[in-house]
Amino acid sequence: MAFNNLSFLSSDEAIIIAIQQNGRNRVKAEDELFKQFQYFIKEGIKQYSLPEEEAFDAYSDAILNTITNIISGIFEKKSSLKTYIFKIFSNKCVDLIRKKTTNKQSIHQTMPIADMMTMIADSAKTIIQELIEKAELDTLKNKIMELGENCRQLLLLFAEGHNDKDIAKLMEYKTADVVKTSRLRCLDKLRQLYTHKQDTK
Repeated sequence: MAFNNLSFLSSDEAIIIAIQQNGRNRVKAEDELFKQFQYFIKEGIKQYSLPEEEAFDAYSDAILNTITNIISGIFEKKSSLKTYIFKIFSNKCVDLIRKKTTNKQSIHQTMPIADMMTMIADSAKTIIQELIEKAELDTLKNKIMELGENCRQLLLLFAEGHNDKDIAKLMEYKTADVVKTSRLRCLDKLRQLYTHKQDTK
């Protein structure tokens, strides 16, 4: 791995510095970080008996949280990125198991977009679930329209019931996995838009 003049640093240091920058280096570092510990997904399936889709979402959410914490300075380098990410990932997996055991009877949504909430990461699911429960569908649609064209199109296709493979073909993404991570990033942007709206009230 090399990020231009950062190749002399350790893997962790190079990734952290690159993520704190803007531009291509940051995108490459985020992709590298995601790929580097992707085997955690299999650990989630094995250790926590999670379906692959849920283990993938927990891992993607852990990576997003880590990137956010690196940028904001919350990550203090007291542990390796591997240890830090796995701790977040493990907590996400445990949360999924708890929700399964305590909320088995709580699924009562009737709209297609609501039926899909179990397929996305917790951080994004919470905010969209809130909107649906408050019947603020107009707000949800407006916020989606504020996202960039790619995010808007991806989320709308997902809401219409297209799977990741279909979306990859329609939007010319390389793989379905790229669609999944892109969707999670778009949902995180959506969460931030809604959170900003709440903060300015």
